[in-house]
Amino acid sequence: MSKTPLGHLGVEAISKKGWFAAHKYLLARRATQLGILFLFIIGPVAGYTILKGNLSSSLLLGFIPMTDPMLFLQMLAGGYFGITSSAIIGAALVLMFYMIVGGRVFCSWVCPVNMVTDSAHWLRRKLGIKGGQKLSADLRYWILGLVFVAAFATGNLAWEMINPVSMLHRGLIFGFGFGWVIVLGIFLYDLIGTRHGWCGHLCPMGAFYGLVGSIAPVRMLTSGRAACDDCMECYEVCPEPQVLPMALKGAENGYPAIILSNECTNCGRCLDICAKEVFQFGLRYKDMKVSKFSSRHVDGVGTSN
Repeated sequence: MSKTPLGHLGVEAISKKGWFAAHKYLLARRATQLGILFLFIIGPVAGYTILKGNLSSSLLLGFIPMTDPMLFLQMLAGGYFGITSSAIIGAALVLMFYMIVGGRVFCSWVCPVNMVTDSAHWLRRKLGIKGGQKLSADLRYWILGLVFVAAFATGNLAWEMINPVSMLHRGLIFGFGFGWVIVLGIFLYDLIGTRHGWCGHLCPMGAFYGLVGSIAPVRMLTSGRAACDDCMECYEVCPEPQVLPMALKGAENGYPAIILSNECTNCGRCLDICAKEVFQFGLRYKDMKVSKFSSRHVDGVGTSN
């Protein structure tokens, strides 16, 4: 396989498609992430409330509840009494949304920590930092299990006390306390520790939303995989590169031209970077025998990045 030098990463895509088309999903993700923060901020600042609360529990337009389903399950595990009907409805609404569009869409399009880890990965590439710890991608699922065990054992939302996502979101809106130390730690770990270390190996929220999106119909297709020239640029920019091989090179084994792994974040990085237009968003094939191709294990879950 050929490999594009890092200094030339994305040059061919920009040359063929233009700068905007080669960055449109990156721009769309940043606009979405910052737009969500803006909707939370505009209420306290301008007195016009669109989203009230935070990413864990909020109210849209004053009457639509939204509850993080992972938080809701922690409440159940912790034996919380008096869970309101709005919390139940909110968790159900959020759960259904991510079951349709793909759970890890939360990671790439909503989560504010994604901007931190993307920045670390960009700087890591610019500085030419290589190597790092080798961790199993399954580790985050064990950590997810520990989150619920901790809630059950303590009767408290133990994870929420150190959850970087909540800390960063609250910090950006209301000001940072000690939370900036944890966020800085994640940045430095991704920069000099492990490539895509936090999101790709450790974050229990990513593990949870990956499981939620296992049956999601919205997928990344590799319909143009016959045109793939093995430049490896998609592997370089993908935060979960283990999901790519079979979708790109599995034609001989009858593997469909679609990324089935629930660990794909539907971020569109591969679509932006590819000059051959191998990738596109689409729907899961209607006639696909999903039981033959496990959405979790077929793409190499458990491999180290």
